[in-house]
Amino acid sequence: MTLPLDPAENLATLIRCPSVTPAEGGALAALEAMLVPLGFSVERPVFSESGTPDVENLYARLSGNGPHLMFAGHTDVVPPGDAASWRHPPFSAEVENGEMYGRGAVDMKGGIACFVAAVARHVEKRGKLKGSVSLLITGDEEGPSINGTVKLLDWAVSKGEKWDAGIVGEPTNPDRLGDMIKIGRRGSISGLVTVNGVQGHAAYPHLADNPVRGIVTLVEALLSPPFDEGTHDFQPSNLEVTTIDVGNPATNVIPAKATAAFNIRFNDRWTAETVQAEIHNRLDRAARRARLRPGARPPIDYELTWRDRPSPVFLTRDDRLVGTLSGSVEAVTGRRPALSTSGGTSDARFIKDHCPVVEFGLVGKTMHMVDERVALADLETLTAIYERFLDDWFG
Repeated sequence: MTLPLDPAENLATLIRCPSVTPAEGGALAALEAMLVPLGFSVERPVFSESGTPDVENLYARLSGNGPHLMFAGHTDVVPPGDAASWRHPPFSAEVENGEMYGRGAVDMKGGIACFVAAVARHVEKRGKLKGSVSLLITGDEEGPSINGTVKLLDWAVSKGEKWDAGIVGEPTNPDRLGDMIKIGRRGSISGLVTVNGVQGHAAYPHLADNPVRGIVTLVEALLSPPFDEGTHDFQPSNLEVTTIDVGNPATNVIPAKATAAFNIRFNDRWTAETVQAEIHNRLDRAARRARLRPGARPPIDYELTWRDRPSPVFLTRDDRLVGTLSGSVEAVTGRRPALSTSGGTSDARFIKDHCPVVEFGLVGKTMHMVDERVALADLETLTAIYERFLDDWFG
């Protein structure tokens, strides 16, 4: 029986599966083939929802007596873009100068490949774990995240699964392995502000109401003043306006409406409800004071629409999980990792409702880029860190 001991071989196999979200692309089948020889039971449930593509996921469990550790991740990848712009074909897993090229190399097939190799090495050396390990792998992390981790967690819980801790193998290190463990994430909410005006001729503004004046006023209210100055564990909350549009190609027509889309990343001074209330209050105050044209009466006629579901802010304070992983990283790399809540969202925001969770994986410099790649030496180092963590966690 051949065990998946080599993380580079594991990763090459996964990269060669073109699993552009939401396609499975053979990646889950390849992962199952690695896990079965290790004694994992593997199930691959498919979840559906109206208006979204069906998504295949994987849940694998290696059972033992003791604590239950979850490793979570995704095999779906973003599109490669123009394949001709790549130094090597994006699904070829070519190696050059000690680096493996391919879409998903660091985000995040590489993390999965290393964790599988770590479990394989642990099993080869010690026979079995002093506890249980499960892999919760979705094909919907880079997509809408509707038919992936949330439903896979609910599905596993319905079967009686409980976990003591979780690691998400996202690429958390900014420059080199050992830099950073993510112990939480800011919350995220997106919205759309629409200002309703009256369309008219640009030469007769008194017969129209120009919504551009209104959208500029409301955007300014969203951007200033700052929401806060940050907290002990989180950087300041930050709202970014991502697009302003009037949908008007004519230069002599005052548009009928104007829109502005925005996203806010908020820290633990806020909940989704309180930050939404603050945004409403800012817009209401600005709308009551402003008008769309000289001589017109306030308030500005606007609508606010929330997009998607909010992602909550969270912070993991589990000393055993964070301390054990930090110690494992330091033992292998000689560096004590920073504990960070920076960056965007991840599937850890769903897992935190079921067990303490942290994120630790490869260096993320090339994720989503043309020529995404990973150093083979980093694959070995991350595998060693994961193996050391398994040794320390299970005692």
